[in-house]
Amino acid sequence: MKRYLVAILCVLLFVACGGRKAGSVVNTPPADTIVATPETTVVDSVEDPLSNLPVPKALDDLFDDFIFNFAANKKLQRERILFPLKKINGDKVEIIEKGQWKIERYFMRQQYYTLLFDNEKQMEIVQDTSVNHAVVEMIYFNTGAIIQHIFDRLRGVWMLTSIETIPIVKSSNASFLEFYARFSTDTEFQMESLSETIHFEGPDPDDDFARMEGEISPDTWEAFAPELPKKMLFNIIYGKPHQEGNRKVFVLRGIANGMELEMVFRRKDDQWKLTKLTT
Repeated sequence: MKRYLVAILCVLLFVACGGRKAGSVVNTPPADTIVATPETTVVDSVEDPLSNLPVPKALDDLFDDFIFNFAANKKLQRERILFPLKKINGDKVEIIEKGQWKIERYFMRQQYYTLLFDNEKQMEIVQDTSVNHAVVEMIYFNTGAIIQHIFDRLRGVWMLTSIETIPIVKSSNASFLEFYARFSTDTEFQMESLSETIHFEGPDPDDDFARMEGEISPDTWEAFAPELPKKMLFNIIYGKPHQEGNRKVFVLRGIANGMELEMVFRRKDDQWKLTKLTT
């Protein structure tokens, strides 16, 4: 997904440093948290330059490359939607014509995106050029709903083919999402959901070029606990969804800033526990 972010970042830097008009405001993520809060947004003033970026020739090889360009480029987005577009919510079906479409920026309006995998091996699918179906999920904990944007690669070209809203309870990640909603907001429950020891990997504070490994115990967790998104998550399902297992990898990645957070959870006796933290 980071393949074409260099070009996007250069445009953003030009707008912020040299091309910004007087009176415009650029929001920046808080400096005292590991991740940007879900309310942090990217200002609309950067949208026009992004729309003028050239479309990479390899755009349709990987879905990650496509979705970043689809979210950033207005012209491309309108060209890559199968109109009239079906929007399904239970028994209600709405038809969206091209003139009714409102540009969807997905995770580009915040400084990070999130992903859920069943294990570390499954994470390799993001580099699989044979994937022809993908679903971008916007998971809203306050409403208990997931809005799914469904993409298919038709004749070698990625297209948004439909939108569907489903309840979280019908998600292939239902058990973990129910757990996460409480884990991210309830400090006491979070402590109860830690393994006796948590394997930790992260940068060495004494050496900018080295990393360190160790074990975290619940009584030292507060010093390592990351700030997590609480109101909503993004997720991408590559290919067909798998039946939920007893392991889950939660990934949070910054957009063009190198930030990455990875948390591994295991389920035993119907209880999810955090077993590994990588920053």
